[in-house]
Amino acid sequence: MSIPATGISGLAVYVPPYRVDLRAWCHWTGADWDKIRKVVGTGFRLVGPDQSIYTMAANAVLRLIRNYDVDTSRVRYLALGTESSTDNSAGAVIIKGMVDSALLAEGRAPLSRHCEVPEFKHACLGGVYGIKNALRFLATDGEDSVAIVVSTDKALYSRGSSGEPTQGAGAVAALLERDPAIGILNPSQSGTASDYRGVDFRKPLINRNGTGASPEFVDIPVFNGKYSTGCYVDEMQRALEDMYGRRGFRAIDYLRSLQAVFMHRPYHRMPETGWSMAYLFALAHGDETDLEELGGYCHSAGIDAADVLDELKRRPRLMDFAVSDRITEEIFPLSLRVMRSFRKTDTFRDVIQGRMQLGAQAMCEMGNLYTAALPAWLAAGLAEGAEQGVKLAGEEVLLVGYGSGDAAEVLPMTMVPGWEKAAVQIDFDAALSPRIDLSFDQYIELRGQRPRRGSIPYEPRAEFVVDRIGQESAGPFQDAGIEYYRYVQ
Repeated sequence: MSIPATGISGLAVYVPPYRVDLRAWCHWTGADWDKIRKVVGTGFRLVGPDQSIYTMAANAVLRLIRNYDVDTSRVRYLALGTESSTDNSAGAVIIKGMVDSALLAEGRAPLSRHCEVPEFKHACLGGVYGIKNALRFLATDGEDSVAIVVSTDKALYSRGSSGEPTQGAGAVAALLERDPAIGILNPSQSGTASDYRGVDFRKPLINRNGTGASPEFVDIPVFNGKYSTGCYVDEMQRALEDMYGRRGFRAIDYLRSLQAVFMHRPYHRMPETGWSMAYLFALAHGDETDLEELGGYCHSAGIDAADVLDELKRRPRLMDFAVSDRITEEIFPLSLRVMRSFRKTDTFRDVIQGRMQLGAQAMCEMGNLYTAALPAWLAAGLAEGAEQGVKLAGEEVLLVGYGSGDAAEVLPMTMVPGWEKAAVQIDFDAALSPRIDLSFDQYIELRGQRPRRGSIPYEPRAEFVVDRIGQESAGPFQDAGIEYYRYVQ
């Protein structure tokens, strides 16, 4: 039995209007603006007092349905990918309830009553897992159905931490179906990897002193930045190796052949680091010409090529670094030094930056969207490519997903003829409006546990908001902590 072609037919983005300008943030904190601009980006968004990850997700899904005129009766799979859940029971069905109420108010049919509503959680990889399972659904019992996968998250870090400028919030909804309008995704050609890494990045539901349950801390992660970078590089490489093996590819030839790559993007510089290291790994496993190229980069860095080659061919046990006396050690110290030399070459500008340029500048305004970071970059890149007339039909682009803690997925996508028509409907630039640039006091207000409603003037329009939160915890009726939603026309 032949497996039908399945993939992506549309994307829609929602970000809250509350923006932190990173240049202003540098003024508030004394951080180096030139460094922040080059390494992190130019801005990020925060969730407002009347918003949550669920309202952002519903806004993205409703925008997707409208932009692509989706036949709602055919939506039989609605998945939610997030690491910011505030309800440990319900998930995607909350999104379905909101979207159905807005559709019914407009006289339209709701999503199918026979719609599956799973939720996926694994750090920043939940949305990719949702997409892979949507593809399996469509290829097996999906028949004439369509699937929607929405990724939604908010990234918050402690004041003064290295993660603070990499915050963000938003949601991206993806439309998947047979005979897709944008690109074909084939899970059998993908690569996967996972390995537990302990203290890489976690959100334990306990007080910082470890004395008991404390949900108010759930949004602030425990993380170890240098270690996390090593985990990102290593796990992405293992997933790539899985794909190379499954497809019988020579790594360096494949990397050079790609037209574009979209990756998990916690901040601007991270994917450049990951993809540069993937290129060095590929050279280390190449032929004499490839090893000669690698040797040239080593010579420029003043490092013995044999030592670098040994490091790139080792399989380090990263859990050995997840202890207090080793957590700040570099996992690939020599290779990272060579990478810094490699960054000065024409090859880096062509094979690394050249493959990652679509949507890259737009993403400097998005901050870290966790699960939504990869689909947001894909949306930004495809929208920009369609606008600029980039020729991608028939070409393969690569999607690289990553979840701290630790797992990675690589999904090749073959662009279909006419992809531009569906990509134009993403309308990425419009998704960045409206925009409210926050003052320092407003920034502190929104970071609080319970921001005051009306503290920052904003009139929502054509979007869902949190109307109120239930208070009843005793008697015949209980709704304590449950969010009630309202759609504002």
